[in-house]
Amino acid sequence: MSTYIFSSESVGEGHPDKVCDTISDAVLDACLRVDPKSRVACETLVKSNMVVLAGEITIPKIGRKPVGSVINLEQVARDAVRGIGYINDDDVFHADRIFVNNYLTSQSSDIAQGVDAAKAKGKKHAEQGAGDQGIMFGYACDETPELMPAPIMFAHRLGRELTRIRKAGKLAKWLRPDAKSQVSVEYVDGKPTRIVNVVISTQHADGIAHSVIEKFCIEQVIRKVLPKNMLTKKTEFLVNPTGNFVIGGPQGDSGLTGRKIIVDTYGGTGRHGGGAFSGKDPSKVDRSAAYMGRWVAKNIVAAGLAKKCEVQFAYAIGHPRPVSVHVDTFGTGVKPDGRILDAILKVFSFKPADIVSQLRLLRPIYSKSTNYGHFGKNDKDLTWEAVDKAAALRKVVK
Repeated sequence: MSTYIFSSESVGEGHPDKVCDTISDAVLDACLRVDPKSRVACETLVKSNMVVLAGEITIPKIGRKPVGSVINLEQVARDAVRGIGYINDDDVFHADRIFVNNYLTSQSSDIAQGVDAAKAKGKKHAEQGAGDQGIMFGYACDETPELMPAPIMFAHRLGRELTRIRKAGKLAKWLRPDAKSQVSVEYVDGKPTRIVNVVISTQHADGIAHSVIEKFCIEQVIRKVLPKNMLTKKTEFLVNPTGNFVIGGPQGDSGLTGRKIIVDTYGGTGRHGGGAFSGKDPSKVDRSAAYMGRWVAKNIVAAGLAKKCEVQFAYAIGHPRPVSVHVDTFGTGVKPDGRILDAILKVFSFKPADIVSQLRLLRPIYSKSTNYGHFGKNDKDLTWEAVDKAAALRKVVK
């Protein structure tokens, strides 16, 4: 019998890094509403009462006009912060009082010519190329109904429930936006069997007793959203372990877009290519190919071809096809991995333009993906979560 413990963490919308991801994806969606062919790479930095926007944006529909002439970027940032919930009188980082600094410029013409479908000088083809080189991974397993690893899904459930309660504004008015959660799960022979410990750190208003926060998190959050059969008498609950968490969000720590890549994906299960998602339009394969990988891996598991599946792609900037595609079912496949790969290549196309087309990625849907993981959500707009290719995969596997 093989036994081990695996832990994954999640962070709330008010975490400084997630504030940045939320703003960056809000800017992306605003651009896509103006022109679905927008090229966006928006990075955000927050600290204290400051928001800094940087990166590159080109909106073909408006030509040489600056982005700010058609999109009120300051308002987009404020609305994103307001949606998170930084609207309390004692917030240093407050939606109505933040200073927004814009350092966005146009996309480099050198990058654009590698990505654009039109054939450019020195380019060997006339198809849309990848927006950058790099490696991307997709993963799925049968541990949860969402076909995601149990530790990260459990951690996300805690964060979502904290946010739901906070925004409802009735049960715990002392809750504030910044929060983190972590769940450790014991596996026996590869199957999740029990939750060993749960960690929740939530920002709160001043003057709230630790015992009140602890009881609330255990009884109203943990016990309500985590599987009862996996919580045992030995499960340890660690709530606000430092004892006090009043100063949080960008007041307490700086934030940057793209720093929570493990939270955004599979919680450390499987591998990660290193590319972040938020603020990037789908010509950037860091995002679109990672979504493609999730779609492929999830359909493999949904088809019953494996209990767990990891897919890797690699791209070269400006090149229209992946330079490699690899699949690993970790010995759980009903057929050899080589045959499953053959089936994948018959059912799916991995060209950047085809990924965008198959997943309908030129839509302002990305703010839905930002928080509590880009994978494992039940939302028809997040097309990479569909299992619509499972039957086709079963049909072609030999």
